[in-house]
Amino acid sequence: MRTFLGAFTNTAGSRPNVDVVREVFIPQGMIIKNVGAEPVIYDLDAFIEPREKILTDGTLTEFSEWEVAERTEIFGSIAHRFSDYRKSGFLNGEGFEGSGHKTTQFIRTPAGWRMSSMAWDDVE
Repeated sequence: MRTFLGAFTNTAGSRPNVDVVREVFIPQGMIIKNVGAEPVIYDLDAFIEPREKILTDGTLTEFSEWEVAERTEIFGSIAHRFSDYRKSGFLNGEGFEGSGHKTTQFIRTPAGWRMSSMAWDDVE
C-alpha cells in the first residue's frame, strides 16, 4: 500500500513514479472512485494517464498521500485492507488537505501479493 500511495508523490521536486501502479496491481486490476453520486471505474491505464499528466505538468504540486490507519485481513491467498488516509498538495496553486477511506483487495500470485481492486471515497 505504501508503494502504491508513494507512486503519486511529487514533493520537494521529486518525480512521481506512476508506472509502479502496474507493478503492484494485476494487469486486469480495477480502481474505483466512489465519490459523489456516480462511481467512476478505471482500468489501470485510464487511472494512471491523467494522474501522471497533472503530477508532472505543474497542475498538482507538492502532493502526497499516506495511510493514517489500516486493518488487513488475510485468508489463504486472498486479503482485504481497509485504510484511512490523508492527502495534501497544491492544485492549480491552491493548497489543500483531504482525507478518505480506501478498500483494497489483494491476491497472492506466483510473483507475490498483488492488488486486484481498490475503491475509495473522500471525506468532503
